[in-house]
Amino acid sequence: MSKRGTNGADGGERIVRRKLSDQVLERLLEMITRGEIAPGETMPSERDLMERFGVGRPAVREALHSLDTMGLISISHGERARVSALSAETAIHQIDGVARLLLSADPDNLGHLKAARRFFEIGMVRSAAERARPTDIGDLRALVARQRETLGDAEAFISADIAFHRRIAEMSGNPIFVAVCDAMLNWLFTYHTDLLLWAGAEDTTLAEHDEIVDCIAQGAADAAAVAMGRHLDRSATLYRHHDAVG
Repeated sequence: MSKRGTNGADGGERIVRRKLSDQVLERLLEMITRGEIAPGETMPSERDLMERFGVGRPAVREALHSLDTMGLISISHGERARVSALSAETAIHQIDGVARLLLSADPDNLGHLKAARRFFEIGMVRSAAERARPTDIGDLRALVARQRETLGDAEAFISADIAFHRRIAEMSGNPIFVAVCDAMLNWLFTYHTDLLLWAGAEDTTLAEHDEIVDCIAQGAADAAAVAMGRHLDRSATLYRHHDAVG
């Protein structure tokens, strides 16, 4: 006589009935990954998908909404959904909302993010110093000049700051590095813009950026790493978690 297991009548794994929308989502993901629907093309209509999969409209709409949340399609009112181009940026963007909640939930997480950024950007600036071309140096100097022109406009100054650090990451030639850089910078700068305590530090930031570019231009990887570390250690004090701001 067989024993009845806790997971099922005969001790096997219990069969769990999956939601129709989850099954539709899986099929739609297969269609996209197989290239049946290419980036930029429109998805089949809701009615076509209902007929193809033999399901009702709610299951199709829920599956499409999931794809939209994942960044795999874009949905505009009154138009059919369109497949988005897959990229490292799309993948990293999926954790954006959770990351912002994480930062606001615990002051320690802001410190962890600053430490991660320091580690990452020191690696990026070393790579930049080893790979820099004249056009890269020209771009960096132009970005510092653009940032200098924005003095007095905090939002524009921050935007130029992000562009400067992003350009260094771009010199790696690795789109995943660029996507990670974008994510960390936006979590720090955008989410905490109102928490920045500038205290006249813009001129110091510009001087540090000039020093970093000089090191990159000289191909001095070690010096560039030291300059970047000093810059990030100093600028890290400009950030405060909301619980720490009086």
